[in-house]
Order: sequence, then structure tokens, then C-alpha cells
Amino acid sequence: MLANPDYTPEVAAATAPYYDHVKNVIPAVEWPVHAPYIAAINALKKERNAVVLAHNYMTPEIFHCVADITGDSLALARRAAETDADIIVLAGVHFMAETAKLLNPGKTVLIPDMRAGCSLAESITAEDIRKLRKKHPGVPVVTYVNTSADVKAESDICCTSGNAVAIVESLDCEEVIFLPDEYLANYVAQQTDVKIITWKGHCEVHERFTPQELEDYRSSYDELTIIAHPECPPDVLAVADFVGSTAQMSRYVETWRPKRVLMVTECSMSDNVAADVRDVEFIRPCNLCPHMKRITLARIYESLENLEPRVEIDPQVAEKARRAVERMLEHG
Repeated sequence: MLANPDYTPEVAAATAPYYDHVKNVIPAVEWPVHAPYIAAINALKKERNAVVLAHNYMTPEIFHCVADITGDSLALARRAAETDADIIVLAGVHFMAETAKLLNPGKTVLIPDMRAGCSLAESITAEDIRKLRKKHPGVPVVTYVNTSADVKAESDICCTSGNAVAIVESLDCEEVIFLPDEYLANYVAQQTDVKIITWKGHCEVHERFTPQELEDYRSSYDELTIIAHPECPPDVLAVADFVGSTAQMSRYVETWRPKRVLMVTECSMSDNVAADVRDVEFIRPCNLCPHMKRITLARIYESLENLEPRVEIDPQVAEKARRAVERMLEHG
């Protein structure tokens, strides 16, 4: 824990610019709790030559106040490969930290809580892929980045929700095995003539949304724009006005400035976009990821202070997994 978590005048002054940016999404009563950690983390980052990478699903006090690099899985992967920091703190879930380690094998990569997992990543194993390859010989395997390093190592190439269609079509094959998200695979299949062989993996956050829930919101709010992540079930996507990755959803709101928007994804993302786009009203069907929410300011501080927990990957697994991620990054 932080030795002196007091909200002193010095801390207030040091963190005032951050609060000015997030004051429309963080209540004033909460700021004295967050501010000492924000000041301490930002000071410790300079001392350690460290950077914090934060996924779009992090809470705003992390995303806007201590993160150096923010974005979706693809953005974090790209920027992780470019950083000259000695230490990377991944404010997200474990597979993201593994990806950062794959691209920075000589750096220290920290995950503030090793329990920050992912229901989707845990839905498939390396052995599952080996069995699929035997069942479908010669068919390439495209693996969503929301997977473990072990699974990536058995794959031909990785993808994100934002580039999945382009990656599938770049292989110039009649069919591909697309893992592990069934709903994303179905969405990709609708966008291409390539035959998609799927797996029954799901995100526990996105699969909780229902079309009736969204229709109820639409009938309750005039001029409501619904934008959804492709990890949602197909009947939910059918109700949406726009479907895209978290980065594409952010760009949609920033570009089109709808009067009211409902983002069908993890709830904290609405707060993070709302902090930047203040002229849009956000309607929040608040589904939270319990794994993402294990990452807190206190845990980020402790991780940086102690340089633990560290992410390590078996070198043989890492070599093969790195190739799959690098092929994705080379594709652009």
C-alpha cells in the first residue's frame, strides 16, 4: 500500500489537470481517494523508466490519469513493440500482458494482478487447436489476440476484432479456422466469402446483452444510437446501428457525435470516451468485466514499487507465439 495516501495540497495541485479532464465521469467526492495514487504512480514511472499500457476497459482514473499508452488490443500490441521503457505495466488482463512480453522479451512486463484473466481466453487450449488441425488438415488457424501465449503458439496468425476480416482474407484460402470467439467468427463470416470454422468461446461481458434490453433502451430514449462490439451475440448486433472494435466504436462517437449513444460493451469504456467527448449523452447498460476490475490504482502502484508480479513465458512457446503476433502487425 502507499505509505502516505493523504490528499495534501501538493497532491491536489499535481493532479488538478487530470481531474479537470475526468471531472464529468469521476465524482468530486472520489477524487481525494484516487489522487494520491495517481501522483505516486506518475512519479514512480519516471524513477523506474516505466510505462503503463491501459486497455479501453480500464476505469477513467487509470485510463486518463496514469496510462501512457491507451487503446484496444491491437493498439496496445503495436505500441508495446515500440516503447523504449525498461518496464511495462499492463493495465488490462493477462493475455494482453503476455502479448506485451512476446514483443518485448528483454523487458520487465508486470501485470498488477495475476488473477486478471479472461473467460474467452480460457475457453480454448493449445491441445484443442492441435485436435482441430488433425480434423481439418491444411486449414490455417487465425487466432483472436484474446488468447494465451500457448494458444497463439499453435496458430498461423493472430487478429483483433478490428482487423479480423482483413486478416482472414489476406490468407487467400477457401476456409480458415477462426478461434476462439464464436460470435466474432460469425460476424466475420458475414463479411467475407471465406468459409469460417468456429469454436464456442464467448466473452462473459458481451454475451450478457440481449436484443430486448437494447430495444427497451431505444424506446425509452429519443435519437438513441446503439453501437456494439462484434463479440456480442448475433441477435444483439442485428439491433445495433454500428458494429466495430473498441477503437472503431470510439472513432464513431468522436466523428459522428450522436446526440445520445449506447455502447454495447464493457461499461468503463463509455466513461473513458465520455471524458473526451462531452457533447454526447452516454446511456450506460453497465456490464462490468470482473477480471478487468481487478486492476486498480493501488495494485498498479504496488506492482511498480515491488516489480511484481512479472509475466514470464516459456522461450519455446514465446518464439512460436511471437511469430503469429508479428504476422498480424506486419499486415497492418
